[in-house]
Amino acid sequence: MLKKVGSSQLRVGMFIHDLDCGWMEHPFVRNRFVITDEDEIRKIVTAGIRSVTIDCARGLDVADAPTIAEAAAATEAEVAALAVTPVTPLRVSLAEEFDRAVSIRRQAAGLVKTVMQDARLGKAVELDKVSHVVENITASILRNASALLGLSVIKNKDDYTFLHSVSVCTLLVAFCRSRQLDAETTYQAGIGGLLHDTGKALVPDAILNKPGRLTEEEFDIVRRHPKDGYDILRRSEGIGAIPLDITLHHHERRDGTGYPDRQAEHDISELAQMAAIVDVYDAITADRCYHKGMPAAEALRKMYEWSKFHFNPALTQEFMRCVGIYPVGTLVLLESGRLAVVVEPHETSLLTPKVNVFYSTKSQTYIKPETVDLARGVGFGGGDKIVRYESPEKWQVDPQRFMQVA
Repeated sequence: MLKKVGSSQLRVGMFIHDLDCGWMEHPFVRNRFVITDEDEIRKIVTAGIRSVTIDCARGLDVADAPTIAEAAAATEAEVAALAVTPVTPLRVSLAEEFDRAVSIRRQAAGLVKTVMQDARLGKAVELDKVSHVVENITASILRNASALLGLSVIKNKDDYTFLHSVSVCTLLVAFCRSRQLDAETTYQAGIGGLLHDTGKALVPDAILNKPGRLTEEEFDIVRRHPKDGYDILRRSEGIGAIPLDITLHHHERRDGTGYPDRQAEHDISELAQMAAIVDVYDAITADRCYHKGMPAAEALRKMYEWSKFHFNPALTQEFMRCVGIYPVGTLVLLESGRLAVVVEPHETSLLTPKVNVFYSTKSQTYIKPETVDLARGVGFGGGDKIVRYESPEKWQVDPQRFMQVA
């Protein structure tokens, strides 16, 4: 039986099934092992890991600990309570904005690649070009955020660094808009999101793209990228305080376990805390050479759990409301037995988005795609309900193919 336990409950003889730290560095070669001495427990605690999954069939038990299913059900109930929230009205349809968003994203990724290349050559960042891209991203978010947010889940492993920066910019702009921050602050945050990983230009590709676990020496090199990026951007004429702060502090954590300055809670600016949430969310939903990305809905639930220690809980909940309990692009199973992809949030309830259905799990065949508004009743274009989010790999389907059904 698998159970969720706090790191303070760990004892020698327990079998670790999962360290539950998909976004963190940790000192263990494997995620599954028997705890053989107290030093291993100290390493888990020192790494900032607050909870783990143990296998009671292969090691010591904790009698009153919740099972994985019980812990997941408790989290789901708490997440569902966040689901009622106003959503920014759409100015254009997804179909109208989708092709434009594809072009904007491609342009933005190309710019980030150029910025990285220039940084390696010691050149300053050309902020006028960055400003133009951020303005285009912001305009697309204002017209219909679902287009760019849906594209954020699509990343080529080889171009991850560039596409990650574009996604962080997109998500951070959307986050600022949902919190009704002023236009200039939103713009500056977008600049910070697009340039936050500029310091990775100085990290050797062999380390960035290493398929196996990094050594401690390699981790030290990676951990230098926030300060390296900060130093690069400071040489760029006209760079603002907000992008510099986001670049330097997007890896700081609420409990003081982050880097480079080990800032804690109130020492971290609000925008840097927002950037940290966005950065981790996008990272854990992406396929990398060393791990498979989580479905976006699962990632949000992990973020919710981790926010109790590592992120600002209130901001994490606001981010979840921003992208949706079932984010755009999420594969969901409906009560009817059909699979669908989420394409648009509802105006007030995040549990009843608009979806495009395309597959029957009962007959295990593709069906004629159609748009279903889950907020509507039977006979009014609705009459179905989300049971849970699903993994595309489980059903061997590509939900992104059905994002544009009319």
